[in-house]
Amino acid sequence: MMISVGNIEKSYGEVKALRGVSLEVKEGELFGLIGPDGAGKTSLIRILVTLLKPDVGSATVNELDVVKDFRKLRNQIGYMPGRFSLYPDLTVEENMTFFATVFGTTIEENYHLVKDIYQQIEPFKERLAGRLSGGMKQKLALSCALIHAPKVLVLDEPTTGVDAVSRKEFWEMLKRLQKMGITILVSTPYMDEANLCDRVALIQDGKILTIDTPEKVTQSFGHKLWAIRSDNMYLCIRHLREHSESDSVFAFGEYLHVTWKDQDMQADEMEKYLSDLGHTNVEVKRTEPGIEDVFMDLMQKHDN
Repeated sequence: MMISVGNIEKSYGEVKALRGVSLEVKEGELFGLIGPDGAGKTSLIRILVTLLKPDVGSATVNELDVVKDFRKLRNQIGYMPGRFSLYPDLTVEENMTFFATVFGTTIEENYHLVKDIYQQIEPFKERLAGRLSGGMKQKLALSCALIHAPKVLVLDEPTTGVDAVSRKEFWEMLKRLQKMGITILVSTPYMDEANLCDRVALIQDGKILTIDTPEKVTQSFGHKLWAIRSDNMYLCIRHLREHSESDSVFAFGEYLHVTWKDQDMQADEMEKYLSDLGHTNVEVKRTEPGIEDVFMDLMQKHDN
């Protein structure tokens, strides 16, 4: 295992950010840490990159302890924090040179690692980093995180606030880096990005809800799932939640995703229930669960 985490706990005063977190990431794996803001993703990542000490538990990266061996470990980790953390008053090239120098290397020595990424921003190498677009800042930050040839790449919500095209390009870059043998741990609040990982850990309120491949996570959803809509979606949510057999009702785009305590509930029964309450243009159909459906289901069980 390239990353091993055992029973990690971390608190900030009375706020418990991590509650007995344990997970393992295999060498060469692209592992996703999936959860909403405040779930504990950043706290765990900062512990793994030696910026925070855990209150309880232990963690190793490439068999080096994150507390005892932090000096050795920093040379083996490439870290891209959630916020743009490079020097905005230095140019693209000056930022790259600075980070290479800090790690005792040069841009030329490890250029093969960043070539595909850096070539996209190299025409702007004289531009100040603070004046780059969001997608270009992202590529520069990734290039700086890779310039010392790390064995592990740790990315904290790298695509937050980035347009859809840049998000797609970024994940394509991660896949190429994985093929070069780099182990990647990436956190994201976007459930659709979970499907791009080899395995994922769903985290909420500082606890791991489940760890598995995206396919097995979705297969674990143990209910029939229905997509329902009507002309009045606000009332539709309320009326469905008031039904005695209602198990869960969540908004998903233009539909509501609904599960029932009675697994034998039929579409015509749902349509009649809503129509009798005055709903028009009622649509009811079966649908397949996604990662977000599983997450909401696990979160509801966790809260109960």
